[in-house]
Amino acid sequence: MLDRARVLDAGDPLADYRERFLVPEGVIYLDGNSLGCLPKATPARIEQVVREEWGQDLIRSWNSAGWIDMPVRVGAKIAPLIGAQPHEVIACDSTSVNLFKLISAALAMRPDRKVVLSEPGNFPTDLYMIDGLEKQGLATRRLAERGKLVEALGDDVALLLLTHTHYKTGELFDMAELTLAAHDAGALVLWDLSHSGGALPVDLNGCGADFAVGCGYKYLGGGPGAPAYAFVAERHLEAAQQPLTGWMGHAAPFAFSDDYAPAPGVEKLLCGTPPILGLAALEVGVDLIAEIGVERLYAKSQKLSEFFRQCLAEQGIILDLVSPIDPAQRGSQLSFRASAAYAICQALIARGVIGDFRDPDILRFGFAPAYLRFEDMTEAARHLAEVLETGEWQRDEFRERAAVT
Repeated sequence: MLDRARVLDAGDPLADYRERFLVPEGVIYLDGNSLGCLPKATPARIEQVVREEWGQDLIRSWNSAGWIDMPVRVGAKIAPLIGAQPHEVIACDSTSVNLFKLISAALAMRPDRKVVLSEPGNFPTDLYMIDGLEKQGLATRRLAERGKLVEALGDDVALLLLTHTHYKTGELFDMAELTLAAHDAGALVLWDLSHSGGALPVDLNGCGADFAVGCGYKYLGGGPGAPAYAFVAERHLEAAQQPLTGWMGHAAPFAFSDDYAPAPGVEKLLCGTPPILGLAALEVGVDLIAEIGVERLYAKSQKLSEFFRQCLAEQGIILDLVSPIDPAQRGSQLSFRASAAYAICQALIARGVIGDFRDPDILRFGFAPAYLRFEDMTEAARHLAEVLETGEWQRDEFRERAAVT
């Protein structure tokens, strides 16, 4: 398989992009679906912002360096990656905060309904935000299994909130089908794209989506805690009103009026002062992903994941695959169930193969094709086979749970 991997790498049209990222020597990084590798252009851009724009031009940089427009500018660059128009997306705050804003906006647009429908096992922050609104008496949370979501769309449902690519399994929802079903039931739809944006093609407008959120630190390469983004369909820009009425979301923030008036467009989703350093880093990552192209990235990620499965089979590794077998039905990851998943993950990390673990028993490997090689797949499979065959994972230091994984 190693010889075949090298042939595939030699013919890979994206191979040169690996040099545009900082991949530590001796590391096979299979956790880009949690935190993407650092684009090599990012440190210089951050230094420019710090030393020149902040250090020399100081407050003038809000205008001279375009700081004030960064949320809109970066959002407009993200838009084509998720099938949106530039004026429908803004980069701001965190995924959690943007979820709160848009769930609240949707509930206000359906005043005769209070139910927010989701699935059990959705990413926790999505469910927690519904729970918080429920405690305020503004929402009622309803959970239904994947196969029963459509029948759970009663006339009391205001919003269907789902994550497009499941964070544990990588399973994809049919965005078009579920959006249509929700609309037929009179509900709005909010898609969490945190494990999709920048990894696979998304067509929000083609599917008729109402709202969406996503994070900037996974496949978009914005760095730890990078600003997130939010999408509001053009048809809702006037009606949607978010609850965090901070000064940057005001129609005229520098008029310093005592009374709040929301900005007319997607800018109304802004709240406080934009995090310029984070936005600058995110913009570098977004530009790079846009240059490579999401369609090309997803095509390679499918090939990588299938090749990885073949490498596992050649090594005689038998693990319970919980991701869909069909690569077209999953995001850019493979997840396996194993009772010793945590210890196996830690043993691999000690060898420089960085995947991750999701409680209680999921071993997850992410494929960020901009900087991964087919040769990495053969080496990762070899290390996994050795960890399992030797019982290396049973060492005490690998079995003791750390506070952060």
